[in-house]
Amino acid sequence: MNGLPPGRSAGVLDAPSAWKRLLDVRTEADAEAAGLRRDAHGRYRWTDDASAGAELLAERYLPLCLAGPRFTFAQLGQSLDGFIATRKGDADYVTGPEDREHLHRLRALSDAVVVGAGTAVADDPRLTVRACPGPHPVRVVLDPHGRVPLTRQVFTDGAAPTLWVVGAGSEPARAAADGTAGTGADVLVLPDTAAFTPRRLVHELARRGLGRVLVEGGGVTVSRFLHEGALDRLYVTVAPVLIGDGVPGLAFPGPDVMRDALRPPVRRAFLGEDTLFELDLRAPRSGEPLDGEHGGTGEGGGEGQ
Repeated sequence: MNGLPPGRSAGVLDAPSAWKRLLDVRTEADAEAAGLRRDAHGRYRWTDDASAGAELLAERYLPLCLAGPRFTFAQLGQSLDGFIATRKGDADYVTGPEDREHLHRLRALSDAVVVGAGTAVADDPRLTVRACPGPHPVRVVLDPHGRVPLTRQVFTDGAAPTLWVVGAGSEPARAAADGTAGTGADVLVLPDTAAFTPRRLVHELARRGLGRVLVEGGGVTVSRFLHEGALDRLYVTVAPVLIGDGVPGLAFPGPDVMRDALRPPVRRAFLGEDTLFELDLRAPRSGEPLDGEHGGTGEGGGEGQ
């Protein structure tokens, strides 16, 4: 025993302890209480002597921690040629373990994680936080026609709350009305297809206290949120692999000329062999420069989805 607080070695703040502090940060006052101060360039730095891993975590995730109570962000992992799965739907795994750890950190910093029905059917994801410490978000399945089988893990594992968002007239909606839904999920019935537009969905989730929303997949769902201006931030991890054809990542109606293409402020980082692009889809705010690079190779050990 060296008499130092847990997570400290010879006075140095390590990455696991830094992450535990970041989990509690939502305001600038929280950041200061966690031991973070702005430097002369307006960037937060640890006041403790900190390891490189601790500094990397603060640099990468503090902007998200401080994004506010209403914030919608998305994550995609794709090949160099823009696919998130093969033509037969195999996505295990396009990106490496460092990206999966990154994804789990995003989940831990969200109130809700959203997937479309296609992803729930094809991938049977758990949508929980396993690759790092942190709370599980509410799992939200967008399923207008009620086609996701009740055997999927989000309905059966009991690991975290699940909100099944279905359309009026669907079988789950009728079962919910009769009190016979028989799922491990809360069922939210929306009146029509217009209620499934991204902005209205975000508003409905906020009404339920779920203001920090991670849109995780699939490509169709993330593309809809992006195209309709419902995303504040987009994380895209690109792996150095070529698939040739398959399930595309982002696909939405684009401009006729290049000068009208989206060119948001971006930060870049390495996650193992992959490259993370962090796109700020809001107007840049003073003191939060996003254009540039942030360091690190990530810390592996991520589990599956």
